[in-house]
This record gives sequence, C-alpha cells and structure tokens, in this order.
Amino acid sequence: MRTQNLFNCLLRATAIILTISKIALFSACGDERSSADKGDPWPEVLEKRYGTLKALYVPAEGFAYRDEQGRLTGVTVELIRDLATFVNEKYDIALEIEFEEEEDWSVFYRRIVEGGDGLIGFGNVSITEERKEELVFSPPYMNNIASIITCRDVPELKSFEELPSTFEGMNALAFEGTLHENRLRKLVKKYYPDADIHFATSNDEIVEKVSDDCIHFAYIDLYNYFRASKRGVPLKRHSIGDDSTEQFGYIMPPGTTWDEVIELYFTHNEGLTSSDRYQNLMEKHLGKDLSSLLIDDN
Repeated sequence: MRTQNLFNCLLRATAIILTISKIALFSACGDERSSADKGDPWPEVLEKRYGTLKALYVPAEGFAYRDEQGRLTGVTVELIRDLATFVNEKYDIALEIEFEEEEDWSVFYRRIVEGGDGLIGFGNVSITEERKEELVFSPPYMNNIASIITCRDVPELKSFEELPSTFEGMNALAFEGTLHENRLRKLVKKYYPDADIHFATSNDEIVEKVSDDCIHFAYIDLYNYFRASKRGVPLKRHSIGDDSTEQFGYIMPPGTTWDEVIELYFTHNEGLTSSDRYQNLMEKHLGKDLSSLLIDDN
C-alpha cells in the first residue's frame, strides 16, 4: 500500500512538473512572437541615424505581390520603400524596411493591434472610428469604392427597392468581420429580409462562388472586381450599389512613435497622393482605367 501511495505521489509530481514546463514553453513562444512584431522606435532611429521599420502585409494583387522575377512590389509596397527614401533625404537616416507576409487578414490585424513600436501594416484596411480606438492610422493612401457583384447572367439592379425581385432566390455572401458584411446586413435588413447571409473567408472565395453559382450577391472592393473581370471571370457590377465612402490607410499599434514622421511623409510638398510618383505607381500596378477612378475620388 505504501509503495502504491508513493508511486501515485510520483505520478502527480511528474504531471505538475510537465504542466509547469508547458506553461513556461507557451509563455516563451508568446514572448518571442511579441518581440518579433516590432522594429525600432523612431526616437532611437533618429538618434542613431539608422534603424529598422517592420512592415507586415497581406498579399493583394496590385498592392503587395511578387512580380515575374519574384520581387515584392505593388502600390503599398513601393510607397513604404519611398518612406525610407524620404527619411534618408530629410534626416540622413539609413532606414531598413523588413517586410513580412501574413496571408490571414484577421491574424494580420490582431498582430498589428498587439504589436510593438516600429511596426507598420498594410492590408487595405478601411479607416473607421471604431478601429481608431485600437489602432493608429496613417493619412489615407487611397479612396475605396465598394461595389455589389453577381454572376454575369443576373439582370442589372436599377434600385435597392427592386432587390427582392431582381435578386429573387439569391442570398448575400459576406467576408466575415469586414465593412462589406455590415453593408450587406443593412441592405438585407432594409430591402430583402428573406435573404440569408452566407460567409466566405477570402475575396477570392467570394469571386469564385458568385461567378460560379449565380445564387449569391456580394459587396467587393472595386479593384478586386476589376482584376477578376480582366481575368475573364463572368461577373456583373451593379453600379447602383457603389459606395465610395471608405479610405484605406497604413496601420500601426497603439503607442507607436512613428505616426508623426509618417504624417509628415504623407503631407510634405503638395501631398503624397497628389504627386506624379503616386499617380505613376497607381497606373503601373492597378492599370489606367482603375487608377483613374480611384485617383479621381481622392
């Protein structure tokens, strides 16, 4: 009996030690992730005349993508590279941009919210008052136009009042957690309460489902619609639903020390989005037709 009790005590002690070890290991991993999601504070960079800004991004065609040579490029990538040039010319600072890809938009967003100083993110994040409570935004780098899309065979929607008849038997498809979901919920509630709301996990999934089954309608960013149409995807854009009230900005964690220098970068001379360089980048990576729409709305 005494031997059995001793054996049980040893088992419990071993279990406790293993549990403590796991907790320590998970904590260490968490600290490593936290320490990785940061760069150098701006005051230190300014003092040393060199430093690193970590740039976390969500890949998006035209904005952050690999070209045929495998080089990372795109509108938002090149604007960040130009920030390094601006800092060098104005402050004589050698700034290194450390790019890291994060495919999951929700994970990307949380990593910025929970990140440290010297971290900046770009994933075409819409500037909202709610998000300003947990993030620091740059000035907007682009106005966005959100559009209603269906498969090509659906008749054109002439007014929201005709939604139940024109989209009869169809359901809404939303990218969960985005402003597009909010738009669809308001639209369905007011004009088409019989429609259900289904969910997708990416813009690519929305484009694929909407074009294939002809039983869904969705909101999508105009540039995603243009890109899909250029590839020959059979979509229809219903211009009655166009909403150009959104603006995209770079995002930084609360407490960042980089907001003032980035504000200066956006506003120097005539303003970043008014420059020839900005227009050239937009036309090169988004195409003349799409960039003219988005630049006209800036």
